[in-house]
Amino acid sequence: MCYKSSGGSVTLVEVAKRLRNYKPDSSFDIPDSSNKFKDSRIHELGPPGVGISRAAVLICLFEGEKGDIRVILTKRSSNMSSHSGEVALPGGKWEEGDENDACTALREADEEIGLDPSIVDVVTILGPFYSKRNIIVVPVIGILWDKNGFNPVPNASEVESVFDAPLEMFLKNENRREEKMEWSGYKYLLHFFDYEAEKESYIIWAFTAAILIRAASIVYQRPPAFDEHRPKFWSGSRL
Repeated sequence: MCYKSSGGSVTLVEVAKRLRNYKPDSSFDIPDSSNKFKDSRIHELGPPGVGISRAAVLICLFEGEKGDIRVILTKRSSNMSSHSGEVALPGGKWEEGDENDACTALREADEEIGLDPSIVDVVTILGPFYSKRNIIVVPVIGILWDKNGFNPVPNASEVESVFDAPLEMFLKNENRREEKMEWSGYKYLLHFFDYEAEKESYIIWAFTAAILIRAASIVYQRPPAFDEHRPKFWSGSRL
């Protein structure tokens, strides 16, 4: 068993109940526990013969001091070979021994920032995102009932810093900007959210921002206050 449930505040209990009842869009085909991919859409993401990898990220939510719902984020080490110095959710690729996507996300969070899997209550798994790097990323949402039980221990080889941000900010226009992009003839928007924590400035953007926009929309049961217009290929759709 990768995780367990526990008690929590009224707000988090309501959020957890809502998320436990959430059903991913039927158009998504979440990879099964055998790590085999049956969705033909993945072949649209890269040239024939290129392997498809599976990964999971942890959207770990907790209640802040002001009663707001917050999410744990990391800034990747500048020494990483890919996405160095960028803000990301804890997570990584599936490994032998991972029973399911929740186990992958929890193991990676433990390795990256020292988040003990036993204090995270996994409540739902969202539909997957498909990257241009031929990686299927499955967002796993977990509740951290007792924030004081988590003392971040960043793995210096992977993580430069650990911080948290209000989840609702990913539905607002405040501190947000966008950039028009085009790929294979399809035009879309990338969203950038500027945030400051403990005198440090962070930019949450692109893939990570898109995942958090979807998570926030589900938690708060409303769409963002801006035109999302995200890349269709992130949902595995044909262009």
